[in-house]
Amino acid sequence: MNSIKLLVTTFLVVGFYSQLLLAEKTMRLDYFHTGSADSEVFSIDQLIIEPLEWPGNINQPEDKLLRGKYLFEITQQEKIVYSRSFSSIYGEWETTAEASKMKRTFHESVRFPKPKGKFALNLKKRDENNQFVLIWQTELNADDYMNHREQANYKQQVIAIEKNGDPAKKVDLLILGDGYTVEEQPAFEKKARELSEYFLTSYPFSKRRKDINVWAIAPNAIQSGVSRPSSGKYIDSPLGATYDAFRSERYVLTYDNKNWRQVASSAPYDAVIIITNSETYGGGGIYGLYSTAAANSDWAEYLFVHEFGHHFAGLADEYYTSSVAYQASSKIVEPYEPNVTALLDPKNLKWKHLVSENTPLPTEWPKDEFEQHSLKYQKVRAKLRADNKPESEMNQLFVKNQRIVEGIFSKHKNHQVVGAFEGANYQSQGYYRSSMNCVMFTRTKDFCGVCAEAVEEMIDTYVVEVSD
Repeated sequence: MNSIKLLVTTFLVVGFYSQLLLAEKTMRLDYFHTGSADSEVFSIDQLIIEPLEWPGNINQPEDKLLRGKYLFEITQQEKIVYSRSFSSIYGEWETTAEASKMKRTFHESVRFPKPKGKFALNLKKRDENNQFVLIWQTELNADDYMNHREQANYKQQVIAIEKNGDPAKKVDLLILGDGYTVEEQPAFEKKARELSEYFLTSYPFSKRRKDINVWAIAPNAIQSGVSRPSSGKYIDSPLGATYDAFRSERYVLTYDNKNWRQVASSAPYDAVIIITNSETYGGGGIYGLYSTAAANSDWAEYLFVHEFGHHFAGLADEYYTSSVAYQASSKIVEPYEPNVTALLDPKNLKWKHLVSENTPLPTEWPKDEFEQHSLKYQKVRAKLRADNKPESEMNQLFVKNQRIVEGIFSKHKNHQVVGAFEGANYQSQGYYRSSMNCVMFTRTKDFCGVCAEAVEEMIDTYVVEVSD
């Protein structure tokens, strides 16, 4: 009887949803996000109908995972017909020292299945207790003739790396290349295929390979490479990717949201990875926006997977000994990311189903030894960058460091244990990760069990019929 009720309820919800949304159309709202550490305002740029069909799973209109700092809701007749949480460049920037001194404007977008007629968009943001509160609301008309209809200008350049089915029933990953000239297009395709194969054969993507499509586009660049201001390199690359985001030499972002969105709309996509035609170690990942990776780095495979973990699954960084641009909050609250915890309520640990009964919380690990080594390592790393040493020397340091760290971990009794290990979320104390090591903690290969589970939960939101 309960299964029948569930089936009927699901039918009614999806039925209501389908009456209000045209699933064959993709709509995007471009807007400006302006403010500082103390205030923020929003203004509309353009409502856009993208050229391709909606690539998402229409059977899961509401976000149940809620892994972002923001949440937008599309409402009609006072009912939520679509919602997704996400994070943004602004959301990161407002936690930097710069945000306390000045105002800045960032261009942002939200994408959703095209509604019929008038609708409201509600934008919510997490407060200091990580609860969503309304910060902006606007009324829009999906059928207004002034809505821009975008063209698929890069359709002929789309490369089908791997196609496993209808985009509306699969996860669609789009690889965008930046800094590749016409002559370097074969190199881009080769690299995109190599990184895709590594990605699809790594866990847990290997077991879900048939649930993932991979596409690729690299708009032609006039000049090879991307900008790196700290080394005096400035290039107007097609997607605007640049190192030194927030003055962090290894952080790669593009602020040219409208431009990369126009390129991306020529292919189906649920997630976007921008690979840069560059050798210097660097990357970045923002949940629901995009991730980046230096394609020619010796660590490109690691960067591709690690940063995708941020962008696609909303995973937090678990490392805490390297410098970051963000200022830590003085208040410790339970993080919304699935792989870190403040351990305020150990009995209700978010991954308790993976923890053995005899595992103590917090869980012991060689923290002091790791930190003593890491302090020395970070000083050497900083000096190599300051002295502008060849990238080969940095790569050698990374290899040596990883070998030492894994040696420290492998000797400890809790090396393979799932528990709560203090040190995560950029902080040495107050936050905990689930495993001693993970691709979100060091440059190792695999996700830990908790992160892998979080990735699969996100895959399930996009896939209509799970492949065996």
